[in-house]
Amino acid sequence: MSGNHFSLGLGIGTRSAAGDWLEVFYSKPLMAPSAALIQALAKDFGYQGANQAIDLDPSALPALAEAFAAAGLADQEAIALALVGTKQPLVLTVLQSDAQPASTPEVYLKLQLLSHRLVQPHGINLTGMFGLLPNLAWTNEGAVALDELPLRQLKARAEGRVLDVQSVDKFPKMTNYVVPAGIRIGDASRVRLGAHLAEGTTIMHEGFVNFNAGTLGTSMVEGRISAGVVVGNGSDLGGGCSTMGTLSGGNNVVISVGEGCLIGANAGLGIPLGDRCTVEAGLYVTGGSKVVVLDDQGQDVETVKAGTLAGKPDLLFRRNSQSGRIEVKTNKSAIELNAELHAHN
Repeated sequence: MSGNHFSLGLGIGTRSAAGDWLEVFYSKPLMAPSAALIQALAKDFGYQGANQAIDLDPSALPALAEAFAAAGLADQEAIALALVGTKQPLVLTVLQSDAQPASTPEVYLKLQLLSHRLVQPHGINLTGMFGLLPNLAWTNEGAVALDELPLRQLKARAEGRVLDVQSVDKFPKMTNYVVPAGIRIGDASRVRLGAHLAEGTTIMHEGFVNFNAGTLGTSMVEGRISAGVVVGNGSDLGGGCSTMGTLSGGNNVVISVGEGCLIGANAGLGIPLGDRCTVEAGLYVTGGSKVVVLDDQGQDVETVKAGTLAGKPDLLFRRNSQSGRIEVKTNKSAIELNAELHAHN
């Protein structure tokens, strides 16, 4: 079997009593597996081409470890050997292409590719993923199907325990699957699997990062990075601020924050922001907001919709404290983040 392949992952996960996949953990997903490895998988492990999630019996792990070793993948070999003897469900997910996912194991592999920084937000096809992610009870004992939860809670009580339901959601928290190097997260429950956090990122306790979104460089996040939103290097999202996600009114416009930007506390952003821009604290700028453009002397030039300024650099958005109108002028003081806050050695 020939041709370039997109990705591969050996996963261990959870199934429902009915046998449906609930979630899958991939310790170290692999990008662009070699043709020789793909041929070995086709010969010995039932891979039939295209995108496929192959259920594995634990007895196949030693042979799979040998296939990884023959391909020069010592880390993948170690993962396979570490799973020998497990009684938990195993899956080998092979993606020949970045096509729309067709199974729960495929979705979990793609989300973990994002959080492992192997792909960037908007760099992978997640079309139709919601229909493949079951809504689950995430507990101190792992994922539980909702129809099985009452009995699991009763059994725990009968054994003198309490099954702690930490959330009910389609997405788990990222840190139960991936902890990228060089980051800080104040409250891990506020970062979903599928978030992309670049090295040097600090997420404070009230910060939130959704899937297929995140940072591309050093950033301080005390506000919300909604689904699909990408924040550039050196930018600061102040406490309580919000970015309009592609799932919450952004329509087909991808909201992004450029490099060296500041979104003030309790401010909001509904347009793509260019480099070195500032949005004043408490000001929410949407594409339809009427904005008065000022010249360098502070004189009115014209009134435009904020959407016409999307992506333009070096702008300061502010609200006039006397008239209440939104004004924009050239930003003369691009922020610099405190280097000590982002040294996560």
